[in-house]
Amino acid sequence: MTKVRFVSSLEELPDRATIASMSGLAFLQAIADGELPGPPIGEAMGCHVHSVEAGRVIFRGSPAFSAMNPIGSVHGGWFGTLLDSCMSCAVQSMLPKGTGYTTLEYKVNLLRPMFPDGTEIEAIGTAIHVGRRTGTAEGQIVGLSDGKIYATGTATCLVIDISG
Repeated sequence: MTKVRFVSSLEELPDRATIASMSGLAFLQAIADGELPGPPIGEAMGCHVHSVEAGRVIFRGSPAFSAMNPIGSVHGGWFGTLLDSCMSCAVQSMLPKGTGYTTLEYKVNLLRPMFPDGTEIEAIGTAIHVGRRTGTAEGQIVGLSDGKIYATGTATCLVIDISG
């Protein structure tokens, strides 16, 4: 497995021309393979791209102490951010060169609490439909050791031209 490397400065971010020259699948695969660095939010969230295929992206990780809310469980925003990422990347994995996405809206359902106790999860995003203007996806956060579903979600993305 490739060692995950995250962006640590603006200079390390791929420029728009580089991103636009690749299909969404090729871009995400380059991150998963370590050819391009992962975005800094991955480091902040304690998660990284684990696997990529057309229409399906899986993140792996574990919530850190910093994701805890005042009552000691993982904050709902952690679930929402992670689901937004895996679902939207599933849409991106279906996009041709010169296009990207931005999240138009997403919905999250938290099914059970999680605690920052080292529980490793997979956030699985699956594209439902990707057209010229919009894409939709669904996602789940699943515990690797217990197989429990901790949260589910759906997302709609706006497909945008990033070529110039």
